[in-house]
Amino acid sequence: MPGMAASSKIFEHIRLPENQFQNHFLDWELPEPGMDLSAYAAKWASDIPEGSVLIGVSFGGVLVQEMAAFCKPRQVIIISSIKSKKELPPKMWFARYTSAHRLLPTQLINRLDWVARYAFGEAVEKRLKLYERYLGLADKRHLDWGINELVNWSREEPIPGVVHIHGTKDAVFPAQHLGECYLVEGATHTLVIHRAKWLNERLPDLILKENRGKMVSSRTD
Repeated sequence: MPGMAASSKIFEHIRLPENQFQNHFLDWELPEPGMDLSAYAAKWASDIPEGSVLIGVSFGGVLVQEMAAFCKPRQVIIISSIKSKKELPPKMWFARYTSAHRLLPTQLINRLDWVARYAFGEAVEKRLKLYERYLGLADKRHLDWGINELVNWSREEPIPGVVHIHGTKDAVFPAQHLGECYLVEGATHTLVIHRAKWLNERLPDLILKENRGKMVSSRTD
């Protein structure tokens, strides 16, 4: 599952051995009126086969953790995301208690550079043409809903066994606020795009051997 406003094309460079894995790429759909994150997750989970591995990026990582409560996944892997509300950065805690996020100009949804900042979490002017390829559901209702559900996420503790992969230079969810995770040295919030080689080399082992723990990696791609 990609991040907020991003499409499943962000996974186009992920290459898992075809004799071991079958990939299913998900894309965002607008929630029904009044639907919270838990209900949205339940709707998605109804189509997930038992024993699947759920992989989510950023807000998609939050979603797949909620989906795990409604299906029986073999494993949950999150990338550039958080494992509980305790890992929200200070600016999101501020928004949580002041509702400042409701003042964000989501009506600028038609400005590609503005939406790309939400999807990829960094100044994107130099890479705008590249990121345009990876944008997905650019809809004000999706952004308003997603931002509010993220800021007000209620999960107190990580789900058991969740695997967390994160860049040391992630500006959306800074690494210093995170608990146990696999750290990719120098990677940003766009880790899944720009460090696909790192993921391709390690994801099969993480899935099949169900490794746990914290690992700091030097730059490999």
